[in-house]
Amino acid sequence: MGDLRPWARYGLLVVGHLLVLGLGAAMFQALEGPPTRQLQAKLRAELATFQADYGACLPPGALEGLLGTALAAQAHGVSSLGNGSEAGNWDLPSALLFTAGIITTTGYGNTAPLSSGGKVFCMVYATLGLPASLALVAVLRHYLLPVLSRLGDWAAVRCQLAPARAALLQAAGLGLLVSSIFLLLPALVLWQLQGDGSLLRAIYFCFYSLTTISFGDLLPGHGRGLHPAIYHFGQLALLGYMLLGLLAMLLAVETLVELPQVRAIVRFFESSGPSISEDQGGIVGQDGLALSTLPPAAPSLEQAC
Repeated sequence: MGDLRPWARYGLLVVGHLLVLGLGAAMFQALEGPPTRQLQAKLRAELATFQADYGACLPPGALEGLLGTALAAQAHGVSSLGNGSEAGNWDLPSALLFTAGIITTTGYGNTAPLSSGGKVFCMVYATLGLPASLALVAVLRHYLLPVLSRLGDWAAVRCQLAPARAALLQAAGLGLLVSSIFLLLPALVLWQLQGDGSLLRAIYFCFYSLTTISFGDLLPGHGRGLHPAIYHFGQLALLGYMLLGLLAMLLAVETLVELPQVRAIVRFFESSGPSISEDQGGIVGQDGLALSTLPPAAPSLEQAC
């Protein structure tokens, strides 16, 4: 396949990407279709039972109107459940968590600005905050990645490992470290604090927080039965977890991308023309807004050897 033209390689990459998307969609359809239908059937049965018991006491359409209002409020992050003494969506810890969700592109749940001024400020804040967040992560990456590379070089020299094998072990070790500190350990803490969920749900929450996916089915606002001080401390801890976890994930991905095996796959899809210096940087280093003023990163282990 080495004699394929660049356009054919790009076409192969696009086809492979579409196949992965189709496979993922088919798997989710097969896994999530039956539970969704069961939940819909249960909801219809509950509504039919309620109407049979109390329908004579309600005007026609009253229940549907109430449910529609409640669902519309829920879509904006406002819930009618619980008591009035609970903290609102826009107290200081919740607002800090919302702003952290903006600059890390996590976006927990359905909490969103309702006012016109809030929507305008959110757009301006995201426009300014996202580049600033990228710049901060880039600076931290610039100083932390060489430290990790020196550790890998020291281990390679001490154990007399080949450069490719040392890079693979370094990536595996960093992945294990990030998984333990930023995935398993926080999931165990969250599982113990909530008490009403499974460990899988806690791991799922931590995973989509680190990957900034955030589907919104598990929200940091849950668990308000805790003492208010503990609850607000947990929100602030989650804020730091989002920022540090994002940095750790980027470092892990950067180390993975620098593996000789991965670089060989990338070179296969590159054109045969002269390489562009910008293409030789890391993932975060390719962002012109974030790293245009930073010196070049330290050479990788493969280049040093």
